[in-house]
Amino acid sequence: MTLSDALRRYKRDVSTTKAGQRWEELRLDKMDNEMTFVGELIGNITADQIAEWRDLRLKKVSSPSVRRDMTLLSSVFEIAKREWKCCTINPVREVKRPSNGRPRDRRVSLSEVSALTTRLGFIEGVAPVTLQQELAYAFLLALETAMRQGEILGLKVKDVLIKDRYVRLEMTKNGESRNVPLTRRAGELLEVLLGERSGDSQVFRLSSASADAMFRKIRDELHIVDLHFHDTRHEATTRLARKVDVLDLARITGHKDPRSLMVYYNATAAEMAARLD
Repeated sequence: MTLSDALRRYKRDVSTTKAGQRWEELRLDKMDNEMTFVGELIGNITADQIAEWRDLRLKKVSSPSVRRDMTLLSSVFEIAKREWKCCTINPVREVKRPSNGRPRDRRVSLSEVSALTTRLGFIEGVAPVTLQQELAYAFLLALETAMRQGEILGLKVKDVLIKDRYVRLEMTKNGESRNVPLTRRAGELLEVLLGERSGDSQVFRLSSASADAMFRKIRDELHIVDLHFHDTRHEATTRLARKVDVLDLARITGHKDPRSLMVYYNATAAEMAARLD
């Protein structure tokens, strides 16, 4: 079995069982297309080749991105070794991973929210008709709930319990379900989105791939610098940190280690000064 064969088999047999299926499939395809040694037998791949690939990737993308790629590649080698029996070592384990780097702490300003939602055609209290309007609703909902883009776009009507003020996520990125409480604003947005619908239908028609492309296009048209949709998660958790303690915040966001949430307690100096009065 070549490394290319292993990447494709992992994509077919393993990635399809995961909540992060789309991300994994994209990463595996990129590895298959870009690695110069994918045609070699997986059992012949060396740590030196992995290290060379790591260094080339670091010239193009951030350290955290390379770390995630290496984690995925390591998983491919592990299953190839333990279950497929086509290699005896995992060379990724022998290669030093780049430092994780400083976590993003990009805040989302009110002026940016206004500019983006206006450009996307958002109308308060009016159900979305276009996919751009759906993206505006997803963006606003992310700012209220700290849910990931994929979690929001994957919502079904039956997952939304507006009267009880929470959303039930059956499968999340870390493989566990969780309940996400709704602010009053989040409830209002979802009421408009759901209308009279019920049952197993999707709340959104918009796919993650379309949402990503559309968000980047509109952001660049508006000359908004260094803003990603995922920054809404940091913004929302920073806001929620003013209202709940770190353990409750971990339950809301799905973080397994509450210590990792300290980065979200990231109030500006002006905000901290206001609390002192």
